Amino acid sequence: MKAVVIYGKEDFRYQEVEMPKAGKEEVVVKVTRCGICAVDPKILHGKGYVPPIVAKHVPIIAGHEFIGEVVELGEGAKEKYDLEVGDKAIAENIVPCWKCHYCQLGLYHMCDVHKIFGISGPDGGWAEYMKYPQGSIIWKVPEDMPYEIAVAIEPLACATHGVERAKIQFSDTVVIAGGGAIGLFMLQVAKLKNPKMLIMSDPLEDRLRLARKLGADAVVNPGKDDVIKKVKDLTDGLGCDVVLEASGASVAVEQAVEMLRRRGRLMEFGVFAEKVCIDFSIIGDIKELEIIGGHLAFHTYPLAIKYLSEGLVKTDKIITHNFPLKKWREALETAEKRKGGAIKVTMTPGA
Repeated sequence: MKAVVIYGKEDFRYQEVEMPKAGKEEVVVKVTRCGICAVDPKILHGKGYVPPIVAKHVPIIAGHEFIGEVVELGEGAKEKYDLEVGDKAIAENIVPCWKCHYCQLGLYHMCDVHKIFGISGPDGGWAEYMKYPQGSIIWKVPEDMPYEIAVAIEPLACATHGVERAKIQFSDTVVIAGGGAIGLFMLQVAKLKNPKMLIMSDPLEDRLRLARKLGADAVVNPGKDDVIKKVKDLTDGLGCDVVLEASGASVAVEQAVEMLRRRGRLMEFGVFAEKVCIDFSIIGDIKELEIIGGHLAFHTYPLAIKYLSEGLVKTDKIITHNFPLKKWREALETAEKRKGGAIKVTMTPGA
């Protein structure tokens, strides 16, 4: 089969690899769609904290966003996952060890071993076929959910986890920093919590227009507006209650600390290419802020499947481009440089 294999910095290769085989409690799927995450260009260019992790596991097939059709079930997999050949199925992005301190506590997304598809563990989904190995968390996807929607399950599950971590209340004014796929999914999920006001911040006007259509009460453009002043004007000088940071831009973190009210909450989900420096005097001595991290998805895949299945979250304007897998380089460049208004770029293996 054909797959995109990571060998190192600036060294991704589209090549022939062996087909996976299903062992005990394992599932092999034909990958019908795979997505490009914000971290994938960083892996290619060797930026941030993720590439050194990947370097320990190369060669490895790229990709942790995927959806597939079951083609082979290993011994016990049918019973364990209630699957049949031909079903649509997705595995969560991490394969926990189920033995470490965090797994024993039930916090499987914090697993010490931390095997993530296409990054630090099993081969990923930028391939014609892939295997969900033993220990995977696998979910059946409704038969009537198109693959072009189902490929959004992973990023939506992550966005949902971030929103849950922020503990949004009815009276909260919430700012979402970053109008990429994660930010726009966060916007829609946060809307389901019915907060007082939702504000989207992004430097691209087309993303702000889309945010309005998806439920933002107000939008701010950090390239044109004084974002901190505008947020404070919208909140009678108080500042916002919550910032969901999904841009991965250091300046957005600095702005978040400034625009939050005293005892506000910053939920950090962005993936950064470099270290971020902020004034901790503001966090502690001046405002007593809460800073909450968000990582992967935790018990939110079923919610993501439900939201997509019931139409509570829309993807049609967020998934903007699709390429054949063999054009992975063009697809990655389109996503990284936001060509043609790109937000979420996906690929179709075998096309």
